[in-house]
Amino acid sequence: MKYRLSKSDKTVKGSIDLPSSKSIANRALIIHALSYSPYHLKNLSVSDDIEVMQKVLTSNTNKFDIGHAGTAMRFLTAFLSQIVGEWTITGSDRMKQRPIHILVDALTELGAKIEYVENEGYPPLRIFGSHLKGKVLELDGSISSQYISALLMIAPVIEGGLTLRLKNKITSRPYIELTLKLMKQFGVRSVWKGNEILVAEQPYQAREFTVEADWTGASYWYQLAALSDEAEIKLKNLRLMSLQGDCQIAAWFKDFGVDSQATADGVIITKSADIQPKHLQLSFIENPDVAQTMAVLCVLKKVPFHFTGLETLKIKETDRIAALQNELAKFGAEITEPKHGELKWDGSFSLPKDEVPCIATYHDHRMALAFAPIAMFQSIDIDDPMVISKSYPEYYEHLKQVGFEVTDSE
Repeated sequence: MKYRLSKSDKTVKGSIDLPSSKSIANRALIIHALSYSPYHLKNLSVSDDIEVMQKVLTSNTNKFDIGHAGTAMRFLTAFLSQIVGEWTITGSDRMKQRPIHILVDALTELGAKIEYVENEGYPPLRIFGSHLKGKVLELDGSISSQYISALLMIAPVIEGGLTLRLKNKITSRPYIELTLKLMKQFGVRSVWKGNEILVAEQPYQAREFTVEADWTGASYWYQLAALSDEAEIKLKNLRLMSLQGDCQIAAWFKDFGVDSQATADGVIITKSADIQPKHLQLSFIENPDVAQTMAVLCVLKKVPFHFTGLETLKIKETDRIAALQNELAKFGAEITEPKHGELKWDGSFSLPKDEVPCIATYHDHRMALAFAPIAMFQSIDIDDPMVISKSYPEYYEHLKQVGFEVTDSE
């Protein structure tokens, strides 16, 4: 299945009901379960990842297939390890290639019993849930923040709580801060001093909770605004003062002439000036999920770039470093990887003239989402287009609202 995307002009105006934050919702669902809350979480998205998490947490079975949902795999591994019983959790072929031994080793130190069903260090897992005892755990801070968040969320309900001692550079700090802030909203206190995070044993408090709109989803609309000649887009339920680290992009896009204005029920973004940086140097150590958005934007705007802090991109839904190199090469842009965790481009490229390029998505929702705005410049095909259902299933309908044509291409 392929979709063909095109747009006859470079004007983007409309009001978009963004999906709610997947990062917040996944954490809130785990915390909600740990607090035995009688309340319903409000404004949960209909994305695949959230539906997978909800299905597991309300299931009557002990065998779970979470598909491509990497966050669910990590959070549920920790969650199930402290629920008495025998549990099996598996996923897609790609999920079985994504390492999880660091989290399993940490949980084992706390008393968990977890077996690898197929390959050592990788899902599927057989988890024998039991009583866990807290201690001081040392972890490499440069690992995926989801491992750290998974441990932090169960910390209050295990005997003696937990102290995490983080070594080396901390990757995706805002996601760890997000976890602690959400835990605080449900009554759990923590102390983060230097390289140590201390969470004492304590009960979660049940609370009513509404999930805010997703800033990573908003990044694609900022990207469209930057690429437009004229833009005025209202992003409903988005908060400039957000719990999410990706709200930082509002400041980044000022350099591309995109302004943000908070309203009572969202954020209005406008194209206020035809400007762009001569060269863009950014660290994505705290915002890895918007790297694809910015890489595609820079290529289309002919802005040379040097991106760092991309160490985790190789273990996402696909190897996002290789995927970006492969797909941007279709537009004559040779993206190099000077060092592990870096991407660089010198600014030269040429749009293909004789054929409609087809974007491979590699089972990665963010490839489809980040590359779709190319249709502002020329028609493109997107292979396996509904991969976006993982996080933003309404995206193509939203593109149609602002004048894009989206049709079947086969």
